[in-house]
Amino acid sequence: MAETIRITEIFYSLQGESKTVGLPTVFIRLTGCPLRCQYCDTEYAFQGGNSLSIDTIIEHAKSFYTPYITVTGGEPLAQKNCLQLLKKLADNDLNVSLETSGALDIAQVDDRVIKIMDLKTPGSGEIHRNRYQNIDFLNSSDQVKFVISHREDYLWSKSILEKYLINQRCEVLFSPCAEVQNPAQLADWILEDQLPVRFQLQLHKILWGNVAGK
Repeated sequence: MAETIRITEIFYSLQGESKTVGLPTVFIRLTGCPLRCQYCDTEYAFQGGNSLSIDTIIEHAKSFYTPYITVTGGEPLAQKNCLQLLKKLADNDLNVSLETSGALDIAQVDDRVIKIMDLKTPGSGEIHRNRYQNIDFLNSSDQVKFVISHREDYLWSKSILEKYLINQRCEVLFSPCAEVQNPAQLADWILEDQLPVRFQLQLHKILWGNVAGK
């Protein structure tokens, strides 16, 4: 019996975040998430979707003729077959990244997959879900993202950055929560404290707003 995964959508767009920002990318959005972050912009992916075989998903992704594939959610790792999907995508010589909340174990993610892992700030309402053990499984090709909603979030993120020396393990992204945290103010804080992080805006929201499938 073919392995299946519940999928909310597969779409082609420009990557809006991370190291490959601006590059044409296929997004595979898995259905379901155990978290309920206050700033979530993909609540439509919490339920529903369609069950597709892994082979069907891969063939669909390859039809767009770009090597860049992002598996996202929801929370992709909430579905057990996500690990197999990631492996098979990498087996097809694709440049695969995983967007994950950081609340679930990443130890078994294929080493060829770039992990883009959130650490949930106080403003998310899900700070208690952070699985700090995951930091040990990050490498230099991965990224850790902090979504900043206010000054408290910034100070907390700065303290976690320093406590776990995350920037010595991988690149760190500080991103202002859209329509909540003033981007210029966050940029000023980073410069004032000389933090070794990358300031990040969400390109897709600048171009298209909160349009689903973009």
